[in-house]
Amino acid sequence: MTLVLPSIAERLKSVQARINAACREHGRDSAELCLLAVSKTKPAALVAEAARAGQRHFGENYLQEALAKQVELANEPGLESLHWHFIGPIQSNKSRAIAENFSWVHSVDRVKIAERLSAARPAKLEPLNICLQVNLDAEPSKSGVALNQLVELAQAVAALPRLKLRGLMAIPAPQQAFEQQRQSLARLSQAQRQLQAEGLALDTLSMGMSADLEAAIAAGSTMVRVGTDIFGPRQANAPAH
Repeated sequence: MTLVLPSIAERLKSVQARINAACREHGRDSAELCLLAVSKTKPAALVAEAARAGQRHFGENYLQEALAKQVELANEPGLESLHWHFIGPIQSNKSRAIAENFSWVHSVDRVKIAERLSAARPAKLEPLNICLQVNLDAEPSKSGVALNQLVELAQAVAALPRLKLRGLMAIPAPQQAFEQQRQSLARLSQAQRQLQAEGLALDTLSMGMSADLEAAIAAGSTMVRVGTDIFGPRQANAPAH
């Protein structure tokens, strides 16, 4: 008996159904939620398949891989309006290419990187949308600004030209229980409220992935980053992050 795997379109519908159900349960409007399909390590053909099913926002971790996909898909009919989000660690020598080829960056955690992105953002493009990556649990293996340094970084980034500070991003330490997930993610929501009280007009919380998107929505997420449940697990030989 041949096992028929769900199509990308079917997987997208399933993820959207989870988002809709979580929004209903927690009193959220599903229109407030953006689904970011994390396509790192996946071929351009799968991105195209997802785009033809209506998906428009795609997240990439690895610059050269992402640029190759963008070139491959640039002339595909109907795929002109894709929004590319860079969500991986940023090396200084790659900041120009990121500033020139993405509409969002979720992983800014240093003023130096923000300054480079600002200087390199072409004037012909809209300001680059920025989320600051926060290391909620002070994990040495993860990038991100510490919570006690967040206000200073946010104020510095918000003052830079060619950038638009939109909000915060985090990848919290894994938790199995829903309430533990929600409480962990709620710290990012609280941090955003504190920045808003400082006068920063932030509207984006990039948090929640395949395993915890319901908890993220309960905690106030406005953008969930889903890869595995759309494109399947990463191949064993794919670069780790």
